[in-house]
Amino acid sequence: LGWSYRRTTKAAKKVPDNVDEILQEAYLREANLIRNYAIPGGFRVNTNQTQIVYQQGTNTTWSERGAKQVPTSGHKEKRAFTLVPSISASGVLLPMQAIYHGQKDGSLPSKDCPAYAAAQKLGVRLLPSKSKTYWSTHETMHDLVNNIIVPYLDATKKELGLPELQFSIWKIDCWSVHKSEDFMTWMRTNHPRIIVLFIPANCT
Repeated sequence: LGWSYRRTTKAAKKVPDNVDEILQEAYLREANLIRNYAIPGGFRVNTNQTQIVYQQGTNTTWSERGAKQVPTSGHKEKRAFTLVPSISASGVLLPMQAIYHGQKDGSLPSKDCPAYAAAQKLGVRLLPSKSKTYWSTHETMHDLVNNIIVPYLDATKKELGLPELQFSIWKIDCWSVHKSEDFMTWMRTNHPRIIVLFIPANCT
């Protein structure tokens, strides 16, 4: 299996006792929506958020046997940003969003940094969090929907010759910001033809 003896780093999430039932219900719910609203793969988008540490450290390394002090790079590195990738069920990778801790654009990577131009060419959106963390907020989620998800869906409608009234499915994590009444109300008001589905908690 390619396993090795590893030091544990965190407690494992508890999978619900009825995980099979939960996943089957989620599967049937999505299948029902796909059938009833005739939703092709290009209109089913999955989005996730992941932490990217600037310099990934570790608490283990190779050193002389018996050494009392063993230094390592990045051991206490905690600086990070949030990367938000989205992909459709048809295999299209949408432009990504990257969220950095800070209030203004000065918190973002410099335009002179390596690969900045390449990232812009790929449509990557760089945003300051305007909060105390680098996690997604209501504001960054609005930006994600308005400037990444919706433009992709609109372009796909034109490509496939489908009407403006075409429904779509957007799958996101079962997270407090996503599930909040404020965000769901905003989605229903501004994007009523995007059906939001939540990935069941602690089942991934």
